[in-house]
Amino acid sequence: MNKFDQFLRHRQSLLIQYKMGDMTKSEFIEENFRYMESLDIKPFTKVDNIKKAVYNYHYYNTYAKYWRWIANDPKNSDKERRNYYAESMNYYHLKDKTTLALLRLIDFNCEAYYVNVKSKQLKGKLIEIVIKDPDILMEIDAFHYLGDSDEGDYLILHTKSAAIADVLRAEGLLENKKQQSLTDDYINKKY
Repeated sequence: MNKFDQFLRHRQSLLIQYKMGDMTKSEFIEENFRYMESLDIKPFTKVDNIKKAVYNYHYYNTYAKYWRWIANDPKNSDKERRNYYAESMNYYHLKDKTTLALLRLIDFNCEAYYVNVKSKQLKGKLIEIVIKDPDILMEIDAFHYLGDSDEGDYLILHTKSAAIADVLRAEGLLENKKQQSLTDDYINKKY
């Protein structure tokens, strides 16, 4: 099994543990980060297929969340907090670039909507992008990785990028209405 498949299976295992209540959101974030570090796979410089885009998305998202979590540690000095927060924001920026690359690779074959959130900072900003096309999902081995619902398998991405929102609107995919996230419990839990 290659490292990418190992990563997807391990991530699925962590998601199950989180959903079962065996792991807190902070533990989930930290374990994701530690595992990515242990794999020693850097993000791909050229994102020319869906697997690479999905890996890069999760790599950047994991690192962004981890450094934001570290920034919030009260033991940090103000300077450390600012540095860790800047690191987090850089990874979020790279995640958004990857998200846009993935959307272009799949010809915007997705659903997108704003989600209801408790966080004042995310209200009216957090967008959920849901990819359900079986052909796209098969490329990333959906059976070992993705969430499922009554509607079938899916891949979920999140962003608060105004630029991505503009592109999604231009593609006719995003309206200003809000709905509940498919990962409502996760996105509305603090860490």
